[in-house]
Amino acid sequence: MTDRYAVFGNPIKHSKSPQIHAAFASSTDQDLTYEAICVPEDNFEGYVSDFLSGDGRGLNITIPFKQEAWALAEVRSPRAELAGAVNTLYRDDQGRLCGDNTDGVGMVRDIMRNNGGTIEGKKVLILGAGGAVRGVLQPVLEQKPELLVIANRTASKAKELAGLVTDLGKVSGGGYDELAGQSFDLIINGTAASLQGEIPPLPENVLAQGAWCYDMMYAAEPTAFCVWATEQGAEKSIDGLGMLVEQAAESFRIWRGLDPDSKTVISDIRAAITV
Repeated sequence: MTDRYAVFGNPIKHSKSPQIHAAFASSTDQDLTYEAICVPEDNFEGYVSDFLSGDGRGLNITIPFKQEAWALAEVRSPRAELAGAVNTLYRDDQGRLCGDNTDGVGMVRDIMRNNGGTIEGKKVLILGAGGAVRGVLQPVLEQKPELLVIANRTASKAKELAGLVTDLGKVSGGGYDELAGQSFDLIINGTAASLQGEIPPLPENVLAQGAWCYDMMYAAEPTAFCVWATEQGAEKSIDGLGMLVEQAAESFRIWRGLDPDSKTVISDIRAAITV
């Protein structure tokens, strides 16, 4: 029997996940299907139960269900526990519903493996204090940066996030106005402002010599944040398409125990969205 996988979200029609996982399955010779399913917001638990009680083997979860998936999971990985959100669900050998969060490790792998970057010993600034940022904090801190600063329009939210991970490294949080006089080796944009053509109010000279910039968002054209980074003299600016593919690859590893070829998939999707 062919194993079934899916991504649950609402809306979901623009999801790239079916294309990504079909490519992974083809490259690893796996017999599986993967579909995008729009789930009613008032019946997420029912859809999960029905899917995984049949021939469904695993689920990816996207907006607006990541927090609900976290609450539903009987067993959560440490990174999912800290993230407060789950994007990967499956049942273990004992039939327990297990939840993981692959977003952060996906971003870190894109920076390090696909682009040859480093985080260890770097001064890192993360913009935003929402769920997307919370989901990447542990994987970033596991790379042992010199320091990590979280900046947000509402300073209290940044400080609250920083407080969750102070035992993992040197971390602080505050408002954008507190960045004056500081410079960073890696700036990660975790806000959605870039897709509206906006960037957070960053001070001049916030980029250190040779700094890299990473936008967790992506689009057919360079995002506003990536354009800003280039204009400010960043050595490299990267959007989040690689993160999307790498978080999917980590889900695939969890489900199938195989390491798919992500670089080819990134190139193929990049070519498709820029036609």
